[in-house]
Parts: sequence; C-alpha cells; structure tokens
Amino acid sequence: MKIAIDAMGGDHAPKEIVIGAMKAVEAFSDIHITLVGDETKIKEYLTNQERITILHTSEVILGTDEPVRAVRRKKTASMVLAAQQVADGNADACISAGNTGALMAAGLFVVGRIEGIDRPALTPTLPTIGGEGFLLLDVGANVDAKPEHLLQYAIMGSIYSEKVRGIANPRVGLLNIGTEEKKGTDLTKQAFELLKNANVNFVGNVEARDLLDGTADVVVTDGFTGNMVLKTVEGTALSMFKMLKTTLMSSLKSKLAAAVLKPEFKVLKNTLDYSEYGGAGLFGLKAPVIKAHGSSNGQAIFSAIRQTREMVEKNVVGLIKKSIEDEKTSKIEV
Repeated sequence: MKIAIDAMGGDHAPKEIVIGAMKAVEAFSDIHITLVGDETKIKEYLTNQERITILHTSEVILGTDEPVRAVRRKKTASMVLAAQQVADGNADACISAGNTGALMAAGLFVVGRIEGIDRPALTPTLPTIGGEGFLLLDVGANVDAKPEHLLQYAIMGSIYSEKVRGIANPRVGLLNIGTEEKKGTDLTKQAFELLKNANVNFVGNVEARDLLDGTADVVVTDGFTGNMVLKTVEGTALSMFKMLKTTLMSSLKSKLAAAVLKPEFKVLKNTLDYSEYGGAGLFGLKAPVIKAHGSSNGQAIFSAIRQTREMVEKNVVGLIKKSIEDEKTSKIEV
C-alpha cells in the first residue's frame, strides 16, 4: 500500500510530518510512504528510511495562497505532486496538513470525482462524551448544498463509519433546528424525505446541542453550517481548557489539586481533540484524500496515516462508487 504525503504542509512541517511517517512505517508493515517536499529539510528529521522515499520539490502552497489559482499555477508544489502521485497510479492515497481549500482543489482537479458524486464532502470525526465520536459532513467543501447532496453524504458517511470505524448499521442524523419532521428550511425538509426513503439507518433530525452526546454516528448538513459547527466545537473545547487552567492556577490549593489530576485532564483533552481520530476525509473522490489538521503533531499525522490505510484496505472508495450506482439504478427502476 503506497501513501503520498505532502511533507511541507502544516504549521509544523516537515518535522512533525516526518515523525508521524516514521511512526507509521514502524506500526504497519504493509505501507510505503512517499514524502513530497524539500529533500534537504526532510532529511534533517528522517532517521529511518525503511519504506520511506522522498520526492523532491522546493515549491510549496502557502496558507495565504488562493486555492484554485495555486493548484493550477504551482504544478510542482508538494501538495499538487502528492495528489499527482495518486492520479498517476504511483500511490493509493494522499495526505496533507496544508491549505484546506488548495487540497480540495487538488482533489477535484488532479485526483478527480467518483462518477455520480455531485459534490465531494470534507468529513472529520468529531468527539462525543462517550468517546465513540461521530462523522460530520460536509464541513466546508461546498458552502451550499441540495437535498440530493445530503443524501450522497449520508451514503458515503455510512460506508466509512461501517468499514473504517467498525460501526454496524451506523445511525444517520440530519442536522436541524428541531427534531420534528417538518422543522427547518426547504433544504432540510426535502433532504428529510430523501433520507427517510434511502438505504441508510436514518434516525431523523438531530439538534446541535445533542451532537456530543452521540445522538448519531453520521450527521449530514451543508458545508456552511457544518463548518460553523466544527469551529464552534473546536473553539469551545479550547476555551474550556483555558478557563479551567486559569481557575486551577488561582491558588496554591487549586494548583496542588491540578497536579494530582493532571493525567485525567490529559485524557479529557485527548477525548475532545478531533485530530486524535485522524484527518478529515474528502469523500467522493476516486481515491482517499485526507486533510490533516494544520497544527498536526507527529501523533496526529500518524492517526491520519492509520485512517488512510484503513480506507484503502477496506476499499471505501469502491464501496461508495457501487452504492451511488445502486442508488441511481433504483431511481431509474422506480
């Protein structure tokens, strides 16, 4: 199994990307990693080259670059070359912690969409109180959506949750302002009808306040709403820990208590950190394309590689393609 990784994307590249790659080849004997980026900078941190090769390039897509223009003009950028490795058949999947918009553009223009998928979805796994997590899609690949797009998101999310996350018959929820069937916008009302009659385990509308309780395994919404939810969850978690730290450092008594509880706080922090679940998958493309968090450390990169490996191993892309074909066939027959 061959995985191409943009070694220059992210806040801590290439050091943390290299560390994550080395950890992955130690853990999984069936993968080969191609690190795409500046060879000299990569070799500063690469102490184990077993099943790791370097594809050299000095060009990089920056976080400030306009995504589509950058992908089209910077043909030899590390992110674009990683995607090109997939398109050329030299890699089964690719990963980047770089510019999200650029990776989505590279996925669309270089890797390509599955036939029948109208719009790919950017899909992270977010934390729940019980630690199981839930899949949220879309979180920004497309700002607007049609009911048919949400149906495709539900199908793709269900397949991933079952095959990669090991959830039997995953529960699919539609993000809405109330649980009643007739609530919401025209989009959610029409999507509700489609999901109700689809070949997924649809559990109805779910409210944002219940997401972290694990009310559904897969939650579908438009990209604008999903991105707002993603950033709200992330921001709330960070703010909670800042407030907790301020409170615990306020007196000698609380500092002593904090020292005793430090291991438990670390467990809690990891539970709320969605990067622990891996990266956000761009579902609907011809091969797995994974967006790791921009601030990913070596462990987060390792998690993204593990996630990518499982997607390839379980043939998630092939199963999505077949399910979309079956869905279209059933519509024709009706």
